[in-house]
Amino acid sequence: MSHQAFAGSALSTALGLVLAASGMTAQAQDMDLSKAPQIVKDNMARMQKNKLQKCYGINTVAKNDCAEGAHSCAGQATQARDTKSFVLLPAGDCSKIQGGSLKSS
Repeated sequence: MSHQAFAGSALSTALGLVLAASGMTAQAQDMDLSKAPQIVKDNMARMQKNKLQKCYGINTVAKNDCAEGAHSCAGQATQARDTKSFVLLPAGDCSKIQGGSLKSS
């Protein structure tokens, strides 16, 4: 791969990541958290402050930050590698973990 093609690919990847991150931040801000449990509010604040992402499918039993419709929230996962439970990780780390996904299934 030529240096120009590599530089162009790296630049477009970086731009895509910036746009995706800004979209996730806007989505998080649009959510109505007024009726959410306190742990959800805390997790959302922690996500924004520390630039974290939800990583699904990598939790262990009772070691999750929350879930999408599987149970009420933190520490309540009843099975390991639950595809509906997530753990908060620094942005970009989820894709480095086998079985990790940025989407709930």
